[in-house]
Parts: sequence; C-alpha cells; structure tokens
Amino acid sequence: MRLDSITDAIGDTPLVRVDPAVHGLRHIDLYAKLEMLNPFGSVKDRAAWHMVRPGLTAAADGHRTVVELSSGNTAKALSLLAGLYGVPFKTVTNRIRVPEMRDLLLLLGAEVEELPGQTECLDPTSTDDPLTLFHQELTGSADGYVYTDQYYNARNTEAHAAGTGPEIVADLDGRAPDHFVACVGTAGSSSGVARVLREHDPGVHVLGLVAHKADFIPGIRTIDEVQGVGLFDPATYDTIETVTADEAIEGMVTLARRCGMPAGPTGGAAYTGAVRHLRTLDAELTERRTAVFIVCDRIESYLSYVRQRRPDLLGRPAHRNSLATLTEAEAAAATGIGTEDAERWIAQDEPLVVDLRSPFSYAALHIDGSVNIVDELFAELLQGGLPFSKSRPVLLACPVGEQSARYAALLTRMGHPDVRSLAGGIIAWRDAGAPLVRE
Repeated sequence: MRLDSITDAIGDTPLVRVDPAVHGLRHIDLYAKLEMLNPFGSVKDRAAWHMVRPGLTAAADGHRTVVELSSGNTAKALSLLAGLYGVPFKTVTNRIRVPEMRDLLLLLGAEVEELPGQTECLDPTSTDDPLTLFHQELTGSADGYVYTDQYYNARNTEAHAAGTGPEIVADLDGRAPDHFVACVGTAGSSSGVARVLREHDPGVHVLGLVAHKADFIPGIRTIDEVQGVGLFDPATYDTIETVTADEAIEGMVTLARRCGMPAGPTGGAAYTGAVRHLRTLDAELTERRTAVFIVCDRIESYLSYVRQRRPDLLGRPAHRNSLATLTEAEAAAATGIGTEDAERWIAQDEPLVVDLRSPFSYAALHIDGSVNIVDELFAELLQGGLPFSKSRPVLLACPVGEQSARYAALLTRMGHPDVRSLAGGIIAWRDAGAPLVRE
C-alpha cells in the first residue's frame, strides 16, 4: 500500500467477527467495526477530516485557527490535520477528565483552553454554561477561526453516511446487518450509519447506548446530555439503553483479553450493551442474524480512567469508598430533601451545605453559607475516610440532585448519621425561588 497523504488512510476499516465462544450468542453473528484502526486512532478521524477539509486551505492562507469544542478524539484528529497544513489548532472544553488526552493534545501542539463548566459537552439548558456561551459566540461570528462545530455540523453525519455505513454493507456482501449498535456522543456516526443501513433494509434495528445518568464514560453522553446535541434525533434509534462505567470497562477487558481488540471504554460499552441487548433475542431465534457494533478508539489513553475506577485491574488495591462500589440498593436508599424542607432544615439545624458543582457555577449562584467542593475533589477526599464530623448534619447539592444523592448514599454507608441530598439540585432550588447569592 502506498499513499500520497496520511488522510488517504482514513476509512476502509475492517469488520471483524467476534468469536461466539466469547459472547455466547448462538444465532447471531456479531461483528466489530474497528474504527480504532483509523490513522489517528479513532472513529473521529472521518468526521474531523470531512468537517475541516473545506476550510483548511483558506485557514492557511488567511492565518486562521481551527477551533473545536472537544476534550477527546475529535480534538486529537483536528490537531493532526491542522498540522498538515501548518494551521494552528485550539480546543475549548469544560474540563478534560482524561489526563492522558490533555497531555497528548499539548504534545501535538494544540492550544487547550479548559473552562470551569459542569460537563464536558454543551449544555444549552444552562444559560451560564461557559462552553455554551463560547459556542454561541463562535456561531455568531468566527472571525479568525475555522469552527468545525462537531455538535451541529451536518458534515459530521455525512462522513459516516458516505464512508462507515457503505463499508459495513460492502463487507456483509451487500446486506445490511439486522442490528446496529452504537454509543451516542455527538450522534454523528450513529445517525450517518443508521441512515445508510436503513436505505438498504428499513427493518434494521438501531440500538443507541448512552451513559447511566450518574456515570462518566469518555465519548458517551448521558440521556440528559445528549438531548442538547444538535445532531441527536431520537427517531434514529429504535431503542435507547444505558450502560454503566463498570460495564464499559468490563467490555474493554473482554475485547482486549479475549478478542485481541485493544478498545477504549466506548468500544467496551458498545460490546457489553450489544451482547446484553441481543442475548434475549438470541434465545428465541431459529435463523441466523447479524449485528454490528463500532469500536471507536483504543485502550491506551484510558489507563488513568481505569485506575480510578478499577485499580484492581492494574494490580492495585480497590478503593473502598468510591461511587463505583455503591450498590443500586444503597443508591436508592439515599435520603433526599426538597427545597422547602431544606430551607427549614438549614434555618433550624444549620447543616453543613456542600455544593459539588464547578467553581464557575458556584461563583455565579449558590446557597448562602455553602462550601464548594468539586465532585472530583470530593471523591478523592472520601478515599481517606469521612471528611466531616458526624456531629453535624450534611446537605449535599449538585446541579440536578443525581450526583449528590449517590454521594449521600456513600457517606451514609461510611457511617455518617444524617446526610441528605437536595432533591432536584440547585436548579430545583432556583426554580422554587429560594434565595441564592453570588460571590
């Protein structure tokens, strides 16, 4: 193989059958589309090249900077592509939660700007989310920039409608699979592939996978987050199911140790979600079926992610006091308190109020007298034991009351006698007209 440019190596990734002895499905042939074998290492190579290509020459001539809102593979691919043309690249994001990716982007020459927002992706429902405000600024006027806009750019979807989808059909001898399984991030790959597969066979079942509400899986949105992605259309998916971080890591381990596929957590989540969904169908089948899932990227960038959640896989002792060890029963038993009751409780018993949001959100509006401990720092504090006296009650608050409920359950397990979670979070408190202050 001889190529004129590294961009000619994007696409035409293999479709590899997963050994039935590993997944256990008797009537379904399960295939992995190995997008991790793209030259820059992920499924995002296709979309990045398709989105940025029309503007690169003009960017080079006009001394403009390619800019994207990304904390992961899209930023990596764009950084490399911009470098081919001698164009600077800047990525802006609300916190990069995978440290290896930050270091890699810096090594590639990218300018990295991290904003103090709550989530990694856009949150159009938040009027003070700094990433959303920056997106609106770029959308209004991008002078000096080539803004690829992965969350809203139709060329993101088109890259997969023109490449990934047709490749799957060709590799299945002109047939669409009976089932297509994809994790939902920007929704570009799942939407583009699903469109092409249904053009060949309208009966293709599309399963979209999102992260469990209280979980973080790199590259996958929660069901709440994905609603704000411009390319997300619920009609694309026949079924949407959730996967947990533990399931994603278990899938990574299976693909790496049993299938020779060193996939990242997104690929692991897709594998686990696919097998879990197909297992029930498989038991009732008498004819052969096919299913395809996407392996988005590689395992190497996620060692710190695994170390934090499953240190035992790296030969380290497990963290006893972490959300990863919380059972569903423990989480469900967390004590919540509504805004009206919380106001009375604060006035009468003076609990310690801990705000788990970002410093930016806290500075914008918070409950008077509360202290700000960002959730990630709070998680580290708990690894050393109870960080508060048992003699004073504790009220935990987060944006919508989900993360605070899980931490309340964890503190209860650790022996605190009276810890409660603000139901509905600061948003519910604000919507109820309860008092908030600014710094």
